[in-house]
Amino acid sequence: MDLVMTLIARADAGKALRRVVDTLARSLRVAGAPDWLAPGIACDLVPVGSTAVTAEAAARQAIGAAAIDVLVQPAAGRRKRVLVADLEATIIENEMLEELAEFVGLRAHVAEITRRAMNGELDFAAALAERVALLRGLPATVLDVAASRMRLMPGARALVATSRAAGVQTALVSGGFTVFAERIAAELGFDRVVANRLDIADGHLAGTVAMPIVTRETKRETLLTFAAQCGLPPAATLAVGDGANDLPMLGAAGLGVAFRAKPAVAAASRWRIDHADLSALLYAQGYRAAEILQR
Repeated sequence: MDLVMTLIARADAGKALRRVVDTLARSLRVAGAPDWLAPGIACDLVPVGSTAVTAEAAARQAIGAAAIDVLVQPAAGRRKRVLVADLEATIIENEMLEELAEFVGLRAHVAEITRRAMNGELDFAAALAERVALLRGLPATVLDVAASRMRLMPGARALVATSRAAGVQTALVSGGFTVFAERIAAELGFDRVVANRLDIADGHLAGTVAMPIVTRETKRETLLTFAAQCGLPPAATLAVGDGANDLPMLGAAGLGVAFRAKPAVAAASRWRIDHADLSALLYAQGYRAAEILQR
C-alpha cells in the first residue's frame, strides 16, 4: 500500500517544519523530493518500505516538541467526498452549555462536567441532562445572546468553503443544540444539521432536551447513513471532532481526525491535529494553498 505523510506546522513553526522535513528526507526512504503544499506550512513526503506506524513514529521523533502535526495515510482515495464535523470546540471555539451556564453563575461547574464528559469519564447523556437541568427557568432570549458569542474556529470557514467548492457533501453533527448548530450551518453552508433540541415552555428553558438525544452512536450512524445516501462508502468520508462522543464517528470514517482533542480522545484516535488550525484537514487531503478558499 502506497502511503503519504503530511506534516503541518502551526503558524509560528515554519522554521522547525523545514528542519523536520530535511531530517526525514535523509533518515527515511522517501520517493521523490518533498512536496510543499504550502511553503513553511504543509509538506508531503512519500515513505517507501515503511508501515504507517513506523513512518509516523519516525516523524514524531524528528518533530520532538515542535508545534507540528503529522498524518500518515493511504495515498489512494485521499480526497474525501463527505465531511462530517462536530460543532463545539471543533467548528466553533465555544462550548455552548458553558456560555449558557454563565447566566446562572455556574460556568466553572458546567465546564468541569463538560471536560469530564468529553474525556470519556462520564456518560454523555447523563452529563447532558445534568447540565441542562441547571438552566431551567432561564428566559429563552438568552439563547440569542449566547449565539452572538459564538467564535468560529480558525480554519473553519476555509475548510467548509473549499470542501463545498470541490463538491464535497457536508454535515454538522452535534451533541449540542439546534439553535446554535443551525446558525453556524447557515453561515458556513453545511448541507445537513443533526443536533439536540432544547425544550422551551412559556418562553423559558424547561431544563430538558427533546428526545431522541444525539449520542455517540447517533453521530456514527449519521456519518454512515449520510455517506450511503450520497452513494459513497465510509472510506470516502472525513470526520472531525474533539470529544469522547465523537470517537465512534471518527473510527467509522475513512479519515477520522481528533482535533485539539481531550487527552483520552487523542490517545484513542488514529489521526489527530494538535497544533494547526482546521485548514490542516485540507492539507491532509492534498489540497494546495492556492486551492484553499478563505471566504
